[in-house]
Amino acid sequence: MEQQQLRRMRRTVAGYAKADSIAQPQVDGAMLVNFCSNDYLGLARHPKLIEAMQEALARYGAGSGAAHLVTGHTAEHHALEEELAEFTGRESALLFSTGYMANVGAISALVERGDLVVQDRLNHASLLDGALLSGARLARYAHGDAEDAARKLGEATAERGLLIATDGVFSMDGDIAPLRELASRARAREAWLLVDDAHGLGALGARGGGALELAGLDADAVPLLVGTLGKAFGCFGAFVAGERPLIEVIMQRARSYLFTTALPPAVAAAARRSLRLAREEGWRRIRLQENVLRFRAHAAERGIALTASRTAIQPLVIGDAARAVAASDKLRAAGYWVAAIRPPTVPPGSERLRITLSTAHGDDEIDGLVESLAAVLAATPHQRPT
Repeated sequence: MEQQQLRRMRRTVAGYAKADSIAQPQVDGAMLVNFCSNDYLGLARHPKLIEAMQEALARYGAGSGAAHLVTGHTAEHHALEEELAEFTGRESALLFSTGYMANVGAISALVERGDLVVQDRLNHASLLDGALLSGARLARYAHGDAEDAARKLGEATAERGLLIATDGVFSMDGDIAPLRELASRARAREAWLLVDDAHGLGALGARGGGALELAGLDADAVPLLVGTLGKAFGCFGAFVAGERPLIEVIMQRARSYLFTTALPPAVAAAARRSLRLAREEGWRRIRLQENVLRFRAHAAERGIALTASRTAIQPLVIGDAARAVAASDKLRAAGYWVAAIRPPTVPPGSERLRITLSTAHGDDEIDGLVESLAAVLAATPHQRPT
């Protein structure tokens, strides 16, 4: 792996320059500006989240002590589930410890051998693994192609259970799935549609409703919504939301829910506070979009070719693992933390720098990154996006 430039190296964060932001971490002894975090709304170190966590720690302690269906489900967990259901416009929500566990649990609870799961070719690994672990047949359609998804559904026999699964915002490309078209195809075949909007919820839409809000889709159109609490909401955990009977089935059958310890109650308390801030402080989404537009405009001025993303995820395709790593290293030496993304996270030949914007970034930080990118790319051959 090292010879192929595919070995990952962990970086150790020792602290942050600002009390209320993770945008300027101390990494391996150097202060950097963080452009690879998913803390899109700048909430991860918000004082009110810390306050909520401290209050819950005093009441509940550090851990939940058991799985939800044993003794681990506290009033904080229950309230968070109710608030998530209300936020997403659904009857019920079920907490999981991670987004990976939510996707694996939901899919494997609802489909089985003999069923068909149709997924976007660039879906997150957790969605793909959920289908594989379920025993259902997995068919993958061309990225963002609802017509191809419909063709894959057409291969199924009438008695099969059918599920379409897609990212809402694709984590490595930053583009948004054709959700209206997929919902139409799913409805025509009486298939479930599951959308994992981990990178859209909180960050997109006037209300923070994510990719589904932008598409104007409700719970009838998208019966299963998966979201995470560790990205725009700056906390930790994940959830599946939908009709109450559907969520009950997942709760009873999802092995990744049944056989794991519940989130610490203090984490649930912090997530509740974060959810409230994300709803009330719409300026955070406005500022995030301003930062995205500023970065793209300045990159265009400097001849930096980005993919066509309007989200906080702004990939710059390099096309070679060694060159991507070298560019990342040079940016870090200049004071900017930008991750090099390589296979198997992205297909070979599409290695890239994955730049992510946050509400917490200042104009000078964005402009400085663009200037450093231009200098690094001038000495680093890279492919143009198609």
